[in-house]
Amino acid sequence: MPTTQIIRIALFLLFLPMITQAQAAIKSISQFTQNMSKYPGYFTFYYANDEGKLYLEVDKLKAPFLLQQSLPYGLGSNDIGLDRGQLGNTYLAQFERMGNKVMLRALNTNYRASSTNSAEQQSVNEAFASSILYGFEVQASTDSRVLLDYTPYLLTDVHGVSRTLAARKQGNFSVDTSRSAVFMPRSKSFVKNTELEAVITFTGTKPGEYVKQVSADPYAISVNMHHSFVALPDDKYQPRAFHPQSGYWSIEHKDYSAPLGESMLVRYIPRHRLAKKHPNQAVSEPVKPIIYYLDPGVPEPVRSALLDGGKWWNDAFEKAGYKNAFQVKMLPENADPMDVRFNVIQWVHRATRGWSYGGSVIDPRTGEIIKGHVTLGSLRVRQDILIAEALAAPYKKGDEVTAELQAMALDRIRQLSAHEIGHTLGIAHNFAASPKARASVMDYPHPLVSLDEQGALDISKAYAKGMGVWDEQVIKYGYGDFSRQNEAQALAKILAENKALGLEFISDRDARAQGGAHPNGHLWDNGDNPSKELERVMAVRAKALARFGVDNIKAGTSLSQLEEVLVPLYLFHRYQVEAAVKLIAGVDYSYEVRGKEQVQGAQVVDAEVQRQALASLLLTLDAKELVVPESILALIPPKAYGEYSTRESIVGRTGLTLDAMALPEVAANHSLSLLLHPERVNRLAQQGARSEQAYNLDTLLDTLVKRVFDNNYGNAMEAKVQHRIQWLTAQHFANLVASDKVAPEVQAQFKFYLQRVAEDYRQNKLLGSVSSGESAFKQHLADAINHFLETGQWQPGFKPLPLPPGSPI
Repeated sequence: MPTTQIIRIALFLLFLPMITQAQAAIKSISQFTQNMSKYPGYFTFYYANDEGKLYLEVDKLKAPFLLQQSLPYGLGSNDIGLDRGQLGNTYLAQFERMGNKVMLRALNTNYRASSTNSAEQQSVNEAFASSILYGFEVQASTDSRVLLDYTPYLLTDVHGVSRTLAARKQGNFSVDTSRSAVFMPRSKSFVKNTELEAVITFTGTKPGEYVKQVSADPYAISVNMHHSFVALPDDKYQPRAFHPQSGYWSIEHKDYSAPLGESMLVRYIPRHRLAKKHPNQAVSEPVKPIIYYLDPGVPEPVRSALLDGGKWWNDAFEKAGYKNAFQVKMLPENADPMDVRFNVIQWVHRATRGWSYGGSVIDPRTGEIIKGHVTLGSLRVRQDILIAEALAAPYKKGDEVTAELQAMALDRIRQLSAHEIGHTLGIAHNFAASPKARASVMDYPHPLVSLDEQGALDISKAYAKGMGVWDEQVIKYGYGDFSRQNEAQALAKILAENKALGLEFISDRDARAQGGAHPNGHLWDNGDNPSKELERVMAVRAKALARFGVDNIKAGTSLSQLEEVLVPLYLFHRYQVEAAVKLIAGVDYSYEVRGKEQVQGAQVVDAEVQRQALASLLLTLDAKELVVPESILALIPPKAYGEYSTRESIVGRTGLTLDAMALPEVAANHSLSLLLHPERVNRLAQQGARSEQAYNLDTLLDTLVKRVFDNNYGNAMEAKVQHRIQWLTAQHFANLVASDKVAPEVQAQFKFYLQRVAEDYRQNKLLGSVSSGESAFKQHLADAINHFLETGQWQPGFKPLPLPPGSPI
């Protein structure tokens, strides 16, 4: 026998016991788990109480499912943005065995091949990376089933809490596994879903102020994280094509097997599965209704308001041909809000007021919504009451019950409930609804209030009630049952109806004031004429400020708290400013798709409309409008003992006392920042060059400079406020001259006006000097401008004060 063969036999005999031992070490699942608690379901799991470990039985290798990660317990800070009930990543995932390991792979659904050619599909799969989320060693096996210790992955930071804290500059934190454990009260398994949860503690150093505000120990932050394994829906769901005018978000991917000459981009709208039980009937009950469940932790009367607002959607579904298709109920006792079987409306507390939002668990293959999850900030309702108290001054005796004001705030909560549920139905914001008689709950509403001659607050029309016509149309598009007709034609008919009804759809990016151009799509506005509404709002504000005083707070409240009531009243006009300013250099357009009709394109807003807008905006740069009445300044003392300034307070430069110049400064700077936004002035310069009939930058600057740098003051306080406005205006001009975002020919125009102001001020040409203080300020501003013109740097030492928080209301 050859020597090499003898060696091989010897090695085999040597390692045979080791191989036999290794095989023997892999027990059957029943043997391995005999002393554990078993939880049968979609993915059966076992819990070893003495080890504190959770073992997952995988009987579906290479079988895709949805893996949803979420945050059941949050940090309670709007600034950090890690809320209770927040949805995290949604993956199309599968388990794959590789030797003694099982990999949890997230599949890449962004790039696909829809052809039946398996080789073509494989070529796409190999071209774009998937992600191995975790690798598990096989603990036991029986036939094709394997058992994994899921505990290590369950105790990882799948929600990215540490990354979020670092990004918010709140410290460097990492998971402390010694203080983390499986959370069995919310770990359950059902026929089509398995829910697992863990308590995870993060420890770190140098915690930020936001962490300190909300944690019991800022060096040890404990939250819960949740993993949901969800069986894929059947293939009976029919995706619906996205259209940019439909009012829906889009779920998209690229199809590399698309025919040449056709787009590779495939877009579906996200929506719940809904179909008529009797498709041939005009109105039919659904096969299965959409049911949302309200958090039982919501107190009355907010609870009833949220239920009412949510149920508004059923009216829209009725217009789409359904009966009782959308329902809102209380969440059953002991039900888990993170359980994917429940669409949930959660009432979420934070240390400060913040945004509400609606998210969804969506099948990335088709756009089908599996679970809707609404997060409603609990402090929103209180902000509405504060605004109403500031306007109404209702406490004549000091102890009145303000039922009417609370009713207004509850109307806002009804609208908010409907709005956020709308997002979880797949619907996007429509910020062009307010000009059309408040046609949608998917807009951001500002309270439509007025004051009569006696000063009484009229809130009868503060907030709209019920579905708007846009909401009804958008539900028809997304949820109409077209199984008995041509769907493409039915959808096109709905879009044509929208146009005939005069409905517009303008969503987030196009509605923002900073550089935004659309004349109708705005946040927190009212009316069909932004300029006229701004003038009306300024008049309401002036009346309310004139009578502001002790009647704005309850008896027993410190006078110093009037400061926080004053802020939303003084800045009551801030959002209508954002609407009116978008008329300047405005462009009217829609999300147009080429069809048979003549295209509208992008039409520049009429010059006269822009002139009217500037005239309205100049009211917000008028010292007479911005001076805080002496009656208010003489009333509000520094903070009472035991009370402290908050983010809702006024930031000033006079120490503990109320800075009389702070609010005028931030209000003026707000208007100037929007009016003189780089994109806006660039656009206006181009519009003026394109047509002699268009409004142009020279006209705007000439009007602005004459109005701002005119020295026609009524009294010394008005003069002081006007000086501050002048300084801010010059500083904005200088910033635009030096900005790399401003075209050189536009920079030249701003530089020209700066030179003119400096020359006139040095010579005291603008209505002459009225005092030594006036003359000193002119010389100082002229020196600052000349210093900038010589060096290219605006002199340091003055930084505009921050605007107190406004959104959300």
